[in-house]
Order: sequence, then C-alpha cells, then structure tokens
Amino acid sequence: MTAPAAPAPAASRPHPLTGLEIAAILAIIVTWGVNNAAGKLATETMPPLLVGALRFGVATLCLAPFVRPPFPDWRSLLLIVVVGGALQYGLLYVAYSLATDITPVTVANQLWIPLTTLFAFLLLKERLGKAALAGMVVAFVGVAWMMLDAHAIQDWRAILVGIAAGAAWALTTVVARRTTSIPPLKMQGLLAAGTLPILAFGSAVFEHGQVEAVRHAKPLVWAALLWAGIVSSVMATTLLFWLVQRREAGRVTPYLLATPVVTILIGWAFMGDVLTPQILTGAAIAMGGVAVVALAERGLRAGAAKA
Repeated sequence: MTAPAAPAPAASRPHPLTGLEIAAILAIIVTWGVNNAAGKLATETMPPLLVGALRFGVATLCLAPFVRPPFPDWRSLLLIVVVGGALQYGLLYVAYSLATDITPVTVANQLWIPLTTLFAFLLLKERLGKAALAGMVVAFVGVAWMMLDAHAIQDWRAILVGIAAGAAWALTTVVARRTTSIPPLKMQGLLAAGTLPILAFGSAVFEHGQVEAVRHAKPLVWAALLWAGIVSSVMATTLLFWLVQRREAGRVTPYLLATPVVTILIGWAFMGDVLTPQILTGAAIAMGGVAVVALAERGLRAGAAKA
C-alpha cells in the first residue's frame, strides 16, 4: 500500500506592505502631486524653459556626487538625456505655461504609461495583452471625453503638449529597458546634468524677459523650484529606489497612480481649477484605463528617474 501523497505546498503570498513602506509610497505620491502644481505655479511667473533649467540646475548640484564612471552606452544615454530630459521636461513646462487649469494637463500626461506599453510592442516586439490594449483604449477615450468639456477645451493646446511630453517619457522608458541598469540617483544626475545646458540654451534662444522674471519672482516660486529640484528629483527618487529594492516594481507602481488626485485637489482648492462633472468623469475614466494597463503589465518599469 503506497503512502499518501504529501499535500501540495500552498502558493506563497507576498507579504503585506509594512507601515514604513506605506509611508514612503504616500510621501512619493504627495511629493509628485505637489510638484505638478509647483511647476504650474513657477511657469506663471517665469518662462517655461527657464523654469526647467533652474530646476535641473538645483538637481545637478545635489546629484553631482552620484555622477561618476562607468556610464551606459553613450548613444542610449544621449537619447535618454535629449528625449527624456530636455524634450520631455521642456514640453511639460510649456504645457503648464499654456494651461489655465492644471488638472487636464496632469491627467493627459499620465498617458505615458499606456504609451510605454504601446512603444514596447511596436519597437521591442513585446507582447500586448488584451487587458492592456483595452485599458489603453479606455485611457484615451477618457482624455478625449475630458477635452470635449466646454471649459477644458480651452486648454486643448496644453493638453496635447502634455500628451507629447508623456510620449517622450514613454519612449525614454522603452530605451532605458535596453540600457545597462544603473542606480536611479546616478541616472537622475546624468539626466539633470545633460538637460540643464539644453534647456538653458533653449531659453536663451526662444524666450525673453528672463532677468526681469527672476528679479520679480516671489519666494513661493523659488520654493516651488527648490521642491522640484531637491524634494522631487532627489528625495522622492531615493524613496522609490529604496522601495523597488525591497519590492517588485509592479507591486509598488500601481499605488503611484494616485499622484494626479493630489494635483487635482491642489488645483481645485488653491489654484482656481474648474472641475465640471465631465472633466471629473473623463479624468476618472482615463485614470481607470491607465490603472488597467499598469496592473496588466506588472513588469512595466516605472522609471525611477521620472520624478
């Protein structure tokens, strides 16, 4: 008589997030949410490319100690700096400067997540699942519905530029998948050091009144720039790096989709954003679609340098 078979081991379940990890996630969400509003605030006083240059000037000073050899392939690094740094942030700050309200631009910019999945399918031949495809369609429908609102349509240029900024970051994320893994603070330092001169040159060529804008900037504007350069680019990135060292990226990143909620609340409470039922519905549909993509593509890399 044969011995009974041993029971199959129970499927291992991931340990729940600790209180410290939850606090770190909340800190990143709040930091990035405030940073969106800070960018809009700064571009109301200063030219957008100048804002970007000043932000990355601060970040470069903070991150310089982390920028040391070895460096990734120079062609990939150049593409990351030009597209993911100068182009992406230049477009994003231009979008903020064009926008009347911060909410539609922030929601539209979140399309970078489904666009990353799309670019990975087109360029890297990665599998595009049905759930991810459905979420992608839902996200774009939500943004389109939001844009058709009588108030939001006034910001159509800002929304389109915000989507273009998201597309630039999505392309950068796909390129980064083929780049040798390096610590996020080092990549953020390389990104800042490379982006600073490009945005400074762009501001010198295409913008005017920089000296007057700097002279008349209020302390709150400088606080916004310091927040972007130090708290967002350095501290939030460090927290994210710490989290993804402890947990899989796919376990952490879906929670960060709450970031636009913080920006929307700040825009409504302090910056005079108009939130009509159609804008809120479109934003909810769009973020729902983005969440479906993020959850369907658990291996999607959040890009620690995004902050």
